[in-house]
Amino acid sequence: MRILLDRAGSVRWDFPACRALAAATGVVPSPSSCPRHLDMRRSSYRPGRHCLRGNGDGTTEESVVVVMGATGTGKSKLAVELAIEFAGEVVNSDKIQVYRGLDVATNKIPMDERHGVVHHLLGELDPEEGELPPAAYRELAAVAIARITDRGQLPVVTGGSNSFIHAALAGSFDPRWSPFEAPWGRPTRRKAALRYRCCFLWVNVDAAALAEHLDRRVGEMVAAGMVEELARYFVEEAAAEKGELRHPGLGKAIGVAEFREYFRGKSQGTVAAYQAALAATKANTRRLAKDQVRKIERLRWMGWPLRKLDATAAVASRLVGSVAEAEAAWQRDVAGPGAAAVEHFLNDAKSKMHSLKLGNHFCC
Repeated sequence: MRILLDRAGSVRWDFPACRALAAATGVVPSPSSCPRHLDMRRSSYRPGRHCLRGNGDGTTEESVVVVMGATGTGKSKLAVELAIEFAGEVVNSDKIQVYRGLDVATNKIPMDERHGVVHHLLGELDPEEGELPPAAYRELAAVAIARITDRGQLPVVTGGSNSFIHAALAGSFDPRWSPFEAPWGRPTRRKAALRYRCCFLWVNVDAAALAEHLDRRVGEMVAAGMVEELARYFVEEAAAEKGELRHPGLGKAIGVAEFREYFRGKSQGTVAAYQAALAATKANTRRLAKDQVRKIERLRWMGWPLRKLDATAAVASRLVGSVAEAEAAWQRDVAGPGAAAVEHFLNDAKSKMHSLKLGNHFCC
């Protein structure tokens, strides 16, 4: 163990896990966010005792629920519902939502919709520290998952950045290789290997219904104060010495590039610039959703066992203003089947662990 000083001169303990995070991110974590060890973990929730072999490559016995899907499909809602039902905590895997700021533009789940569920890596990082690479997220997620299981809780990973999900959960991770850019071919066991025992739930919505929903959601975000939020962002950016590079990570949020001309360009403040920014925000949000689905399909092709939950009926009912029907469809098609899948997943893990104990085989 070493002792390091942060920028303010404060003492911070440097345990091995802290050194890994510091090497990956350039930022020394606080003691509260960095456990002394990442090995020999004990989990007291349903599956019983498990063994997590360090924070490097290789598989583990830890059970993790993963809620995937394109933007606007209801991932955050399902993750919270599952966390409430199965005593869990949520780990954010959205590469923009990890940063503080632009809560409306980045569509962070509001506090009242979290219903008291603890969220990790959501709005925790300083955007001025730079863009977080997948390799660094892998280590941050490992720390969060280990701490959640230490408390006897179930980790529920959710977010739209599939590069982060792959980095966090792949059994072997090479930052120089991306499964989303590699040519299609025959999947291998190595590609399908996972770092944890995972229950993957893919919340999917028909493309046409999702596109209409996303356009409407941009309007809802505007009504919730997105434009005013962006106005403050650009005022701070203009006043900063680094100018446009002040927030290298947060600056990639949809809405920043699209509204830059309206707030700082030659057409600043014009109706035409505003309408163009709004149209671009909608178009790029739809494009993001398509790209997210493509990446999820790639992970399934690799052999990741994804269970698809169809939220189309729930979204379609919401589009016509039928709130009651939307909630009924959500419970029928998404929440109910999702909870049943998680319960089966946890019971299966518990059964296997019981069999091991009967045979006097302990993993740790």
